[in-house]
Amino acid sequence: MKFASVILLLLGMVAVPFSKVQAQEVKGDDILGVWLNEDKDAHIQIYKEGDKYFGKIIWLKEPIDPDTGKPKVDDKNEDESLQNRPIMGLLLLTDFVFDGDDEWEDGEIYDPKSGNTYSCYMEFPDEDNKDYLKIRGYIGFSLLGRTTYWTRVKD
Repeated sequence: MKFASVILLLLGMVAVPFSKVQAQEVKGDDILGVWLNEDKDAHIQIYKEGDKYFGKIIWLKEPIDPDTGKPKVDDKNEDESLQNRPIMGLLLLTDFVFDGDDEWEDGEIYDPKSGNTYSCYMEFPDEDNKDYLKIRGYIGFSLLGRTTYWTRVKD
């Protein structure tokens, strides 16, 4: 009888951590939805095409340029031919791939406030909280970059 109790206790010790790992599992599509950027001036919709993830601006706190009275445009872009495209609907996140574990990688992020594009990865800093997203843009190595945090927009 004692042997059976020990076996059940050992099985319980193995099953509890295993079930906890399963509960924390991150799935690729967990990132889908609408996100509020850290500056709280834009909503970005993250969506999927094929096996890649993208994000575009779908709301701006101030969509009209106060100087021109017209919709804001991508006037900081280095490519002059793109400087007249509207910020609303602008593609910010491109070509992210889910690594099968906990990170979206190999993508790029465009910053319309500076006109620069950076290599980027995204992850949930707390796997139990899928409403808070860490985005790390960098040049070359991820040590040389900047991190921002976005919050999921609730319906």
